[in-house]
Amino acid sequence: MSDHTAGIASLGDLKGKRVLVRSDLNVPLDGTTITDDGRIRASVPTIKELSDAGARVVVTAHLGRPKGEPDPAYSLEPVVGRLSELLGRPVAFATDTVGASATETVAGLQDGDVAVLENVRLNDGETSKDDEVRGAFADQLAQLADAFVSDGFGVVHRKQASVYDVALRLPSAMGGLVAAEVDVLRRLTEHPERPYVVVLGGSKVSDKLGVIDNLIDKADKLLIGGGMVFTFLKAQGHEVGKSLLEADQLDTCTRYLAEAADRGVEILLPTDIVVDTAFPSGDREPEPRVVPASEIPSDALGLDIGPESAAAFAAALADARTVFWNGPMGVFEVDAFADGTRAVAQALTEVDGLSVVGGGDSAAAVRTLGFDEAAFGHISTGGGASLEFLEGKELPGIAVLERD
Repeated sequence: MSDHTAGIASLGDLKGKRVLVRSDLNVPLDGTTITDDGRIRASVPTIKELSDAGARVVVTAHLGRPKGEPDPAYSLEPVVGRLSELLGRPVAFATDTVGASATETVAGLQDGDVAVLENVRLNDGETSKDDEVRGAFADQLAQLADAFVSDGFGVVHRKQASVYDVALRLPSAMGGLVAAEVDVLRRLTEHPERPYVVVLGGSKVSDKLGVIDNLIDKADKLLIGGGMVFTFLKAQGHEVGKSLLEADQLDTCTRYLAEAADRGVEILLPTDIVVDTAFPSGDREPEPRVVPASEIPSDALGLDIGPESAAAFAAALADARTVFWNGPMGVFEVDAFADGTRAVAQALTEVDGLSVVGGGDSAAAVRTLGFDEAAFGHISTGGGASLEFLEGKELPGIAVLERD
């Protein structure tokens, strides 16, 4: 393993050097209003460290999934103001990524200054599957800098120009955020302290197949909630009404239940479910009711785990020394269906050991439900990247930094 993983210190004295930082500033917006600034706040420490070291910091990041061409709806400009507030210093903004504005903005930086380039995905070279096209764009990005710091964990599972190819062209290192994420995930997969409990939710079993495959022989308990649980319940022979169901995964769920029993791993499924006759919308008030998990009415759909199950999940977490949680237990955005997710989050805050919230909707739920982020051992900024790491996959944005 090379010294690319030694962190920013491995790059030497950065005073006066232009440092390109790949951050993750992909925050949700309501128009131009940021509705959750968690990823911006997570990006600040590395940017501040570089700025305090006298580097001329050039931040590149994406927002949403534009089609590789200019589109004001996907501009990073709203993010710049919030980043400036959090850093406590002005932040310049280039209205393009590798064009005249970027060149002029970077040239105007003084030691310690910070600039943000426009959304990197507005250039089709960023996400191109063609190595030459992606490489040509990476060449342009690399011309703006003397060194590269990878600090956007939410994208390290992508082989993209600003994540992978730039690291081949400049002296490179992990930022503090990526290094912390990798350290925590290795603790989950290599030598977890026991008891080790994995809590999985979210909508689809198919999204979590690789994680279950890789952790079913590492975890002591698997707690299953969210929309994915109904495929497990159906695999056990229960009717699930209008609940979300992946019929093509029934055999897989049956296999997981059998494998867990063979390995002595406990899979805990809900015994009661909060249902309604329709998915929550602004057109009607929710009409939640609790039913046994084995007796979901044909006209109802499950939208949360029930109170009995929430208590059982919390009890199963009480003596855990290591916990990984990915995916809410229900439609937490609606208060009538948030209690299961709230109970799991509360239980994680009380874990005597390492508690990891696996990014994405779980991280959003923690903030939406008003929990203090400091009460958790680690909140990942990359749901997809976390899952792929736990599946045992190689992450291109990490592998390129660890190359010999």
